[in-house]
Amino acid sequence: MNFSSLTKAILIAILIMVFLFNALVVLAQENLEEICQWEKIKDKPENLSKEDYELLLRKCQTYYEEKSKEIEKDITKTEQEKKSLSNQIYILSNKIKNLDYQIYQGNIIIKDLGSQIVGTQSSIDKTNLRIGGIKENLASILQLRYEEDQTSLVEIFLTEENLSNFFDNLMALESLNLKTQELLGNIKNLKDDLENQKKLMDEEKGSLEGMVVIQTLQKQEQQNVKNQQEYILKLTESQYQQYLKEKEETEKRAAEVRARIFELIGVPEAPTFGEALQIADTVTRVVKIRPAFLLGVISAESALGRNVGQCYITNSQTGSGVYITTGNPINRIIHPTRDLPIFLRLTGDNFSKTPVSCWIPICSAGAGRLSNNVSIDSTGNIICPIGYVPYGFGGAMGPAQFIPSTWLLYEGKITSLFGISNPNPWNVYDSFAASSLYLYELGAGQRTLAAEKNAAHRYSGGYSWYASDVMKRASCIQDFIDKDTMSSVCQQLIF
Repeated sequence: MNFSSLTKAILIAILIMVFLFNALVVLAQENLEEICQWEKIKDKPENLSKEDYELLLRKCQTYYEEKSKEIEKDITKTEQEKKSLSNQIYILSNKIKNLDYQIYQGNIIIKDLGSQIVGTQSSIDKTNLRIGGIKENLASILQLRYEEDQTSLVEIFLTEENLSNFFDNLMALESLNLKTQELLGNIKNLKDDLENQKKLMDEEKGSLEGMVVIQTLQKQEQQNVKNQQEYILKLTESQYQQYLKEKEETEKRAAEVRARIFELIGVPEAPTFGEALQIADTVTRVVKIRPAFLLGVISAESALGRNVGQCYITNSQTGSGVYITTGNPINRIIHPTRDLPIFLRLTGDNFSKTPVSCWIPICSAGAGRLSNNVSIDSTGNIICPIGYVPYGFGGAMGPAQFIPSTWLLYEGKITSLFGISNPNPWNVYDSFAASSLYLYELGAGQRTLAAEKNAAHRYSGGYSWYASDVMKRASCIQDFIDKDTMSSVCQQLIF
């Protein structure tokens, strides 16, 4: 084989490999769509290990998340098309309405011109009658004058008593003749003017009638375009609703896969650091915040779930209870009207055995004046300095330390995004999910240090020392994620 033949063979082999690779990619995509059907993955296939099944679920989770993003793009595009069509229909409606006004005005003017033309024609007819009468009078005058001209001198002398009377009559006839001719001229001019006016009005009326015809045709054409666009808008709306339905189904599948991953991993009461990393990674793939920051908050709140509270609530009416370690009573653990009913719903008959955060002994005199000079007597009553009253409540629940009324705000969101029915604040995954959602809404989704610090500050209710502590913990955890190692100082802080 010569060099040229070898080169051709290599090129053909490369083309075949490229073709096969592209075919395999397409096939893999098609297979992934087929494999990730919920009916096929909701239970672990017998031929897969637990690790392979978890890997498959994570691939399917990514597939559904990407599919949801693609559908979201289609929804956005369709929304823009709907908006554009709606604007065009709105513009056409206004144009049609404007043409209606113009046609209406044109018809009014045409009707008015028609009335004027009729009136002018009537004036012309009357003027013709006047001209006819004047012509008859003028003919009579001319006939009399002619007869006077034909009268001989003998007849004049015989019939007229005075010669001057004859000439007076003759002069009167001449004057009447001139005035009659002048009047006839004026009336003829009036007739000409009226006929010109009628001609102009006829022309204007014809022009307006033509314009109205054109406007009517324009209205019909624009109405046809509007009807067509309204039809397209209906199709677009149907497509839009279909996209929404597909997105809802895709998000539902993604939530079911996420919930299945949670079930597969298991729910430890207090996760190891590795388990906490895995949970944070899973949660923040849905709620886009930094995993290390989420763990920094959970670490500061409950030592990654190892300390979820040091008090029990024993009185379901007042919210009072005891310290777990000593058994000493305390009357201010949880807000009795805002939070206690929600806590009792969540815990049921186990409310007196469920740990919550204790009240921090602080008294307030208003205007930001706080005092920790507090004592608690043997029955749990709180004694503050004179002028001060007890400040705040405990009652925070689970690894994320949500008070019940705040947890209530996130139950539905957890169910919707993560597919978890009846979320539980003491469940590690549920608490991580709630915390991620809350932090995201507080601005942590921007993923800048300043935004995260502000979110931590607000998460704690405004304590700057808390925010600084969270950021130190997050930095330690991020170093471990990036370098797979952690300094002794960080280990003491985290563990």
